[in-house]
Amino acid sequence: MTILIHLALTFGMLSLLAVGGGTAVLHEMQEVLQVRYHISPEMFVHVYSVGQLAPGPNMTMVLIFGYQIMGAMGALITGVAFFLPSSILCFTIGRLWNRIGDTPWRRAVQNALEPISIGLMCSGVYAVARAALTGPMSGALAVVTFGIILRTRINPVYVILIAGGVGAGFKALGYH
Repeated sequence: MTILIHLALTFGMLSLLAVGGGTAVLHEMQEVLQVRYHISPEMFVHVYSVGQLAPGPNMTMVLIFGYQIMGAMGALITGVAFFLPSSILCFTIGRLWNRIGDTPWRRAVQNALEPISIGLMCSGVYAVARAALTGPMSGALAVVTFGIILRTRINPVYVILIAGGVGAGFKALGYH
């Protein structure tokens, strides 16, 4: 029971700190999952990748972590704890935001939150990249994939799937 309470408190806190989206808390989430629940950085990246490919919000990956830690009840608690607090906060702030209109105070808050959001998202990207880039081959594959996605209009899902297949092929051949 204490694990479920800890999951609820942890993912509830992460929910409220996710300024700019779920990517903003990836670094902290990875740290907590590794230290408290012994989920390796590699497993974190694998689950994160599934979350990116699955339809719907990419942060539904938290359900997988909850399930790994405490089964179906863990998935339920983790999902509710991660999505409910931020949803209530967004709803409440959204109503207030519309009421205060275009005031200098509103612009000041937005200007303050923008760099914080970007910094937190960069931290999340760094956490995932640090665990995913395991050698020169994965680094090269990441750079090529990024370049293709950036310069073409090819659906990123196809690029990611092909890059994953290429990476798996190189790994099977012994290249890392």
